[in-house]
Order: sequence, then structure tokens, then C-alpha cells
Amino acid sequence: MESTELTRQDVHIRAHNIGGIDQAEVTLPPGVTVLSGRNATNRTSFLQAIMAGLGSEKPSLKGDADEGRVELEFGDQTCTRTLTRRGDTVVFDGDPYLEDPQLADMFAFLLENNEVRRAVERGDDLREIIMRPIDTDRIEAEIAEREREKNEIDDRIEEFERLESELPDLEAERTGIQEKLAEAREEREAVQAEIDELDADLEESRSRKEDIEQAFQNLREARSELEDVEFDVEAERTSLDELEAERESLEETLAESEEAERDPEAIADRIADARRRKRALDDTLGELQSVISFNEEMLDGDGLDLDLNGDPTGDDGAVTDQLVDESEQTVCWTCGSEVERDRIAETVDLLSEIRKEKLDERNEIRSRIDELSSERSEIERSRRERERAERRLDEIESEIEATQERIDELESAREEQAEVVEELEDETERVGEGDYDEVIEKHRRANELELRIERLESELEGVEGRIQEREDAVADVEGLEEEREQIAEELTELRTRVDRIEEDAVESFNDHMDAVLDILQYENIERIWIERREREVREGRRKVTRPEFDLHIIRSTDDGQSYRDTVDHLSESEREVTGLVFALAGYLVHDVYEELPFIVLDSLEAIDSDRIARVVDYLEEHAEYFVVALLPEDAEALSEDRNYVEELAA
Repeated sequence: MESTELTRQDVHIRAHNIGGIDQAEVTLPPGVTVLSGRNATNRTSFLQAIMAGLGSEKPSLKGDADEGRVELEFGDQTCTRTLTRRGDTVVFDGDPYLEDPQLADMFAFLLENNEVRRAVERGDDLREIIMRPIDTDRIEAEIAEREREKNEIDDRIEEFERLESELPDLEAERTGIQEKLAEAREEREAVQAEIDELDADLEESRSRKEDIEQAFQNLREARSELEDVEFDVEAERTSLDELEAERESLEETLAESEEAERDPEAIADRIADARRRKRALDDTLGELQSVISFNEEMLDGDGLDLDLNGDPTGDDGAVTDQLVDESEQTVCWTCGSEVERDRIAETVDLLSEIRKEKLDERNEIRSRIDELSSERSEIERSRRERERAERRLDEIESEIEATQERIDELESAREEQAEVVEELEDETERVGEGDYDEVIEKHRRANELELRIERLESELEGVEGRIQEREDAVADVEGLEEEREQIAEELTELRTRVDRIEEDAVESFNDHMDAVLDILQYENIERIWIERREREVREGRRKVTRPEFDLHIIRSTDDGQSYRDTVDHLSESEREVTGLVFALAGYLVHDVYEELPFIVLDSLEAIDSDRIARVVDYLEEHAEYFVVALLPEDAEALSEDRNYVEELAA
């Protein structure tokens, strides 16, 4: 089910066959709930029941049961979880609080075997732990999409800037046309005045004058039509030249380009195979971690809730005492035979080495996936560009053919119109024979000027249209630049998101570590902090720069001298606190509290009771529900207003 608001509501929990519990029912109010009791009283099992109801698959099914169940009720809603044994595995089903428990398993469910708590003690890659929940693939996809949008805007801005650069030449061309137009109009007015003056001196009949004027009118119209046809021919020839130039460019591009030697589908199969290997390694790493944590707990002697079937302090001896026996031999909890404890410890060390090798292998596979994805994208991009060029080449061939046909038609029309003009010129000469020679010459000149004026006006209109287009483009550039700036900011945010999360994680850890150390008052520890630094590592055949988290410790001597130390020299309680604070930093950095207002915590025996009380006071402000399992003497150090649960059903 979707995450639901739990604030200020009691949570009722019923558990059946979880861990060591047969049946248990507990109500948790908001705030701190303390599970107080000795070892082997099912406190950890109840924490596992809470985890199961919230969505984790880490809890275990009771050893002698085939099915377990957990119910969480809050208000009018209920979360259910079933655990069913199927062969050697346990299958989880139902409707838990969380759909994906990864963040909670890492940073909210802080039991003894919690991976984040143990990471500090083992010296694991702290950055890998804190950054694992980040979906870097999604971030990279967002970056690629924003880059595509930015490139498109850059292309448009570049085109608009090119248009803007043409404005001075166009404005000069417009000025020249305007000057020529003014001269032509002025000359036309002068010629027309001369025609009017000559007409006033003529004594011929009005009908002949009208015949002459009509003949010139017809000639003027015919010449105008001829010029229109010639203009159309010239425009089509220009278009033909441009199409042929584009065809030549595309042919050169296609000739230079080569078909991708590798099939993107084959690369996709390799990517899928690499991802399957990565998922398998993730599963293996998880299993190795569980095995390592379990064996470490067993070697420490505080890993299991056990049913003692009697007084744990009786003469028969507690099973727990047997587990923590410091003798050189012990009963193997896997096969039941007696083995040396050192042999088990060596096996745990070997498993830890194997885990580190698997981590390195997973990092190499992750890099290979990135390389293959980039290669596939480049092949697909080249293929798309070639396909676009081939489609455009086909379109150009059709356009060239159609343009050539139009040119042929227009040239035929031009020849026909030229014949008409020639006939009309003969007609005007025939009509104006005799005393009208000078008038005819003036009319011819006026006709030429009229045609020139029309042509100049047409050219002026075209130039002004092109100027307006470029001025509009200049106005659009400002908006495009604002859009590009916004996308650039988004790209910067995306590219720095991982860095920012890392920086926030380091800052959060360091702040909380300073506060906790101040609370705990370890006399010889001045500071514990994480430093984020870049380190060059080899992945496959290439070297890459990757950030790392280095844990630093500053100690002080009795005489006040400070010196740098390593985590290996921290006491058990100091390591426990450091691991807890690191997990809490992850809880805050990844905003787990927004998804799950729960923290569950146990295995604090290495910390003294007064310090435990101060740690609980500090941590409780970060979760609405904080459930902690403590020994009775440790629980006594907490304030009385806490909610205490001292008995859990077996």
C-alpha cells in the first residue's frame, strides 16, 4: 500500500510466528517505546515483526512454523504481511506499509546486523552505502533529455543570430532600392508632363489618341506579364540551384558515413546481460552480507533470541553462555560439529574478502554498462542521421524533377509572351505612324519607367519582409536565451545532484557526530568526521575519478596532545555509536522520515546505560515512532515518561 500519514496515532501490532514469537500483541504510541528485558525474551523478534509489517523482507519465520503473519493497525487502516515457508526459502506477501523497503532496511531498521551500522566497523566503502539508493540512471536520462533541448535551442539561436547579421546588408539594400524608386518616379512624372504637353499641341482626333493610348496600355500589360514570367523562371532556377547543392552535400555526407558495424540490438542484449549479472551480484552481495553479519553476531554471542525453556540463570547453564564461551572450540551453528572458533573467524574474513571482490566486479560491470549504453546511443544516433539524410535525398530528387518541369513550362510561357510583346510593339508603331513619333517615344519611355517602378516596388516589399523576419528573430532570441539559461540551470542541478547528496551526507554525518560526541563525552576522542575526496581508480581498461568517503578520528592523550587514529582502534562502544550516527545521517539525507516515520533499534549493550539514555534522547526527534530494545539496567537510565513494554508473549 502507499505510505500513509501516521502522525499522532497509536499503532497496534499483532505478530504470529515471527522470529521466536508464537503470538504477541503490542500498542505503540507516538514517541519512544522501550522493549525492556533480558536476552532471549523476543525483543529482537518483535522488532522484526514491526519491520515485516512495514515492508522489510529481512525478518525470519519461526523455525518450527510454515507460516507467519503480522498486522499493523493505525486509525482505520491496516497493513498485513504473511511469511510462508516454501522449501528452503521464505516468501513474503500481503499489503505492507512500504512498497520498496530499501531505504528503511538501510537507514531505519537498525538491528545488530544492519548493513550500515556494520559498514563502519568493517571499513566498507561508506560512499557506496550512502549513495546506493540514488537512481543515477534516471538522473542520466534527465540530463540527456535536457541536453537535447538545449542543443535544439542553441541551433535556433545560432540561426537567428545569422539572420540578425544580415540586417545591415538588407537595410543598405532597402535604402538603395528606395533611392532608385524615387528617381524612377521622378523621371516618370517628367516624362508624363512632356506627354501631356505634346498632347495639347496635337490636332488629331480623340479616337486616334485613344487608339494610341490603348496600344501602349496593352503593350505595358504584356511587358509586365513577361517580366512576371521571367521573375518566376529566375526564382525556380535559384530553387533548383539550392536543391542541387543540398543534394550534392547529402551525397557527400552519405558517401563519407559508414554503416554502423555493430548492431544496436546486439549491444542492447549485452547491456541486458550485464544488468542481469549486476542484479545477480547484488543478490550475492546481499546474501554474503547476511552470512557475514550472522556469523559475526554468533561469534560475539549476542545474535539470537533463544527460548531457554527455563530460568536463564539456573544451574543448567544458559544457551547464551554457551554461545559466548571464550573457549577455543565451539559447536558450529551451521553443521552442528565442533570446530575451532578461529576457523570460523577465518571463514568470516574470507567471506569479507570475497564480498570486496564482488563489489569491485559490480563496479566494473556498472562502468561497462555505461560504456555500452553510450556506444549504443552513438550508433543509433548515426543511424537516425543517415536515415534522415536518405529520406531527404529522395525528397530532393522529387523536388528537383518537379522544379525542372516548372522551369520548362515557364520558359515556354516566356517565349509565348515575348512573341505577344513583339506583336504589340509592332502594333504601337503602326498606330503611331506620322506625326506621333515623338509622342510614341515618350509613351514607350513612360511604359518602361512604369514597369521599372513596379519591379522596384516588388523588390522593396520583398526586402522589407526579409528585414521584418530578421527583426522578429532578434526579438525571439531574448526569449530563447532565457529558456536556454533555465535549461542550463536544470542541467547544472542534475549534474551536481549526486555531488550535493554526497556533500549533504558528509555534512549531516559530521554535524551529528559532533553533537553525539558532545553528548557522550568520550574523554579521549576529540572528533570523528568524514572527508569527501576524489581518487583515481582503474575500471576495466580505463582510469576514472571517483569520490570516496574517508573516516577520520582525532584522539587526545592525557597530557592534551592530539593525534590521528583509525576506526580499528575505536572501542566497541565507540564503533557502535559511529555506525549508528552514520545510519542516522543516511536517514536524514535520504528523507526517510518523509516515507517512514519509524526507527527501530537494538544491540546497544556495548554502550553504557547513561550514554544510551542520552543517545535515545538525541535520536527520538528524528522519527515519530522510535522503538528501542534495551536490557533492564539500561532502560532504567531513561526517563519514566517513556512507553515501556516489559513482557512479550513467547
